[in-house]
Amino acid sequence: MDKLDPGKILVIDDEQSLREGAQRILTRMDFEVFMASRGDEGIALLQEKPVGIVLLDMKMPGMDGMEVLKRIMAMERGIIVIVITGYATVETAIEAMQLGAYNFIPKPYQPEQLRITVSRAREKIELALEAEKLARDRKRTLADLHTEQSRTHTIIESLPNGVLVTNPRGNVVLINPACYHHLDIDSDKKPGLPIEAFIEDQELCQLILDISRGRYIDYTDIPAHEIDINNGKFFLARCRPVLGEKRECLGAVVNIMDISAMKALDQLKSEFVAKVTHELRSPLSTIHEQLKIVMDEKGEDASEEDQYMLSRAKEKTAGLISTIGDLLDLSRIEAGISSARESTPVKVDELLKGIGEFLDARALAKNQTLTIVQPPCPIPPLTADFMALESLFGNLISNAINYTQEGGEINVTCDVTGNNIRVRVRDNGFGIDAKYMDKIFDRFYRVKNDKTRFITGTGLGLPIVKGIVDKLGGYINVESEVNKGTIFTVLLPQKKQLAHDAAMGLM
Repeated sequence: MDKLDPGKILVIDDEQSLREGAQRILTRMDFEVFMASRGDEGIALLQEKPVGIVLLDMKMPGMDGMEVLKRIMAMERGIIVIVITGYATVETAIEAMQLGAYNFIPKPYQPEQLRITVSRAREKIELALEAEKLARDRKRTLADLHTEQSRTHTIIESLPNGVLVTNPRGNVVLINPACYHHLDIDSDKKPGLPIEAFIEDQELCQLILDISRGRYIDYTDIPAHEIDINNGKFFLARCRPVLGEKRECLGAVVNIMDISAMKALDQLKSEFVAKVTHELRSPLSTIHEQLKIVMDEKGEDASEEDQYMLSRAKEKTAGLISTIGDLLDLSRIEAGISSARESTPVKVDELLKGIGEFLDARALAKNQTLTIVQPPCPIPPLTADFMALESLFGNLISNAINYTQEGGEINVTCDVTGNNIRVRVRDNGFGIDAKYMDKIFDRFYRVKNDKTRFITGTGLGLPIVKGIVDKLGGYINVESEVNKGTIFTVLLPQKKQLAHDAAMGLM
């Protein structure tokens, strides 16, 4: 038997005129109408058709309406029966309702009365079917939970990356073998324990707890976290909230990647770059100074062509010296080398204000508006190398000035989100095409088009910015739209103190 259909209706009545009248009314209501003149004929039709509603006459020869009603109720299919009779008494109505009838219409009835009663019956069936469907879905979900969990376990256990999942309380509910191996976790520790039982890095534990408890609004606010294992192993942890259907936080998922090989390669590259640039800086500086002496000696006696060639040579050597300085900065950042300077408490909002005052002249030269927005609430000091932070935000703001048209606007804001200090540098400049977004932090890479090809630079400003952010355990995000502008968002974790190897001396 097919499932109950609220669009199919059966009229059981021994009077042909009433059957046909009901058929005309119900057909206009988009019902498929079946008709029977006797009770046994109606019961036979119900055995064949997925009828949802029955209009049942109480007074019929042979099997009367009460007997038909009892048999329909015995089928337990949820069929709605509307009783129709010319012998309408309170006792008959009560008896029919007690047997399970949905409603009672006395003869003669008005077409509108029939339409209203039948429409309500159809709505009742539709609601019942929807509730039944939801119940089946819930039941199926619970029945399939173990199978689905097994499939998920099989997939997760085969991943080379470590995967760890927590609930809103910060207890681990899932952890794969790679995670045990990467972090050297005792195999006796099983899911159900707090995150602190699996991860020794207190900073990462706190980040996972904050995410699990729903303290991060969106993904862009969540920084990656680097784990340095004493045996020379390095891992990168990326954390995300697990969201429910209503975007409520159900916990956190942590993906742990082994980046030891990448670290070793970066170290070799940094050492090579540092050595080469150090060897080049001295002779280039000598050439630059000698060019300056020659230009001073020749003075006005030099021909226009000689002056042009000498000035171009001096300009190019100055550019090379600047590039070498940037490369040395990068190598220092990547190696974590500290000069005599140490980490100190830095008020980021005051630092931004000072950078803005220094760079305001450059912005005014291009008729730009540079605005450093003061935060609505006091920003707690960030313990870091002052010069590193100055280089970080100075590069970002300078970059915004360079890549914004005459008369443009640059807006810098600072606030606190979660356990991070957030700085946004927003401009309405040229913007960056989406196809270049994955390259802008590469060394020497510069976006060149009709609007930017005349802008000078080494292509090392953003790599320096990225290097400093990474060393400070932070996160940087870029949003951009061509001809509308760019937003650089930097998140720096608030720590009582940063490790000395994160303090760096910039030339």
